[in-house]
Amino acid sequence: MIQEQILETAGQRVIEAGRFVLRPLRKSDAGLISMYAGDKRVSEGTRAIPHPLPPGAAENFVARAMSPARSEDVWALDGSDHGLAEVLGVISLERIAPDQSEIGYWIGPGFWNAGFASEAVAALVEANPHGSRTLFAEAFQDNPGSARVLTNCGFEYLGDAEAWSIARGRTVPTWTYLRKMA
Repeated sequence: MIQEQILETAGQRVIEAGRFVLRPLRKSDAGLISMYAGDKRVSEGTRAIPHPLPPGAAENFVARAMSPARSEDVWALDGSDHGLAEVLGVISLERIAPDQSEIGYWIGPGFWNAGFASEAVAALVEANPHGSRTLFAEAFQDNPGSARVLTNCGFEYLGDAEAWSIARGRTVPTWTYLRKMA
């Protein structure tokens, strides 16, 4: 069973996730986030990360994530207590309605295909820090691995859509998923 630690940062809990913890971002994460998010393969897998990554973008992302006025909670996948990297990737939960949130995530390329995304999504779903009744997520249709992460974590296919990708400079077909919480 995933246990939440007592530590909190601006109302955001640290969540145990097996081989790593999900912890709120801190200023020192900006360097690794910049390195991973600056990789074209990562940015093209998201809606919001530009490529090339502009100077200061990671620092601004971390500052927004640490703000008490944020609408999105962001966690680093921190494996440092288990002999892994301090930042393996990032996972977020954005409030889209009082009882609905949307999960987003990316993993650094050196850590792909190791199950980290599945562990992170499962931990966040189990912890349900927003107390959401429904969670949503999407995956670009050219990224079936991300879709498998969602279905393996109990998300159900809802339908096809499109989303703008800043890095690609165009709309990209997506699959939309939802998970009803107990």
